[in-house]
Amino acid sequence: QVQLVESGGGSVQAGGSLRLSCAASGFTISNYCMAWFRQAPGKEREGVASINVIGRESYLDSVKGRFTISKDTAKNTLYLQMNSLKPEDTAMYHCARANGYWCTIISGADFGYWGQGTQVTVSS
Repeated sequence: QVQLVESGGGSVQAGGSLRLSCAASGFTISNYCMAWFRQAPGKEREGVASINVIGRESYLDSVKGRFTISKDTAKNTLYLQMNSLKPEDTAMYHCARANGYWCTIISGADFGYWGQGTQVTVSS
């Protein structure tokens, strides 16, 4: 049974940092493209970052240079390091598993499994 469990969210001031974790079970993350999405109240879900099976990373333009996606295959865990946080980063963050080796974060169509999410709140 595929499970994705996020943790690490919280409330921080602008300029602060958080590291999100996504513990995966029921599959091996090294065999799938993995990603982080976020959704703020009243807004559409947007893809934040992805990492494919060969480690190629892709980012939403607004987080480039501030966020870093990574994975620890020994722990079967996905991470999102978020630095220089801004109030507009406030959202529920979800990790997701793609249906194959490759994926795009333009939409969620490539992803068949989602975690419940962890809330990130950035105050000014």
